[in-house]
Amino acid sequence: MAAPNDAPQVRPPAALLARVHMFSGLSPRALDQVLALATEVTHPAGRILFRTGDPGDRLFIIVEGRVRISRDVPGMGEENLVVLGPGDCFGELSVVDDAPRSADAHVHESCRLLELRKDQLEHLLYTNRDVGYEVLWNLVRMLSSRLRETTDKVTFLAVTGRFS
Repeated sequence: MAAPNDAPQVRPPAALLARVHMFSGLSPRALDQVLALATEVTHPAGRILFRTGDPGDRLFIIVEGRVRISRDVPGMGEENLVVLGPGDCFGELSVVDDAPRSADAHVHESCRLLELRKDQLEHLLYTNRDVGYEVLWNLVRMLSSRLRETTDKVTFLAVTGRFS
C-alpha cells in the first residue's frame, strides 16, 4: 500500500485560481492558461521559501496549508506581517518589478503551492492583452488595498506613540 505522500497530486481546479484576487474575473479559458504555467510543489512546515533581499522570480498561490510572511527587525527579532492560507497569493511584487524580495516567507503549516515563474506569466500577459489587462488591474486593486492597510497601521502606531 502506498504512503499518502506517494499518491498522485490532483491538479487544482480553475475554481481555486478564480478565488485568488489577482486572477478573479478571468474566463475559464484564461484560468486554464494560467494553470498550465503553474508548477505544483509541496513544502514541510518550517521551510523558508525566500528571504528579504532574495531575487523575486516567481509568485506563489497557496492550495493547502499556511505561509507566514515576516521581516526581521533589528533588536526585536521576527515581526509577523501576515499568515496566509488557501487561495491567497504572495510574492506578487516580483511580477511588477525586478527588485529583491521585501520580506521573508516561511511555511507555517505544511503546504501545497502553485508557483508561477515571472517570465512565463509575463509572456502570457503580453501575448494575451485581455488577460493581461484583467490581471494587472486586479494586481493594482490588491496592492492599493494592502497600501491602505499599511497606512492605517502606520497611523495607529504614530498616534499611539509606538512608532518613532
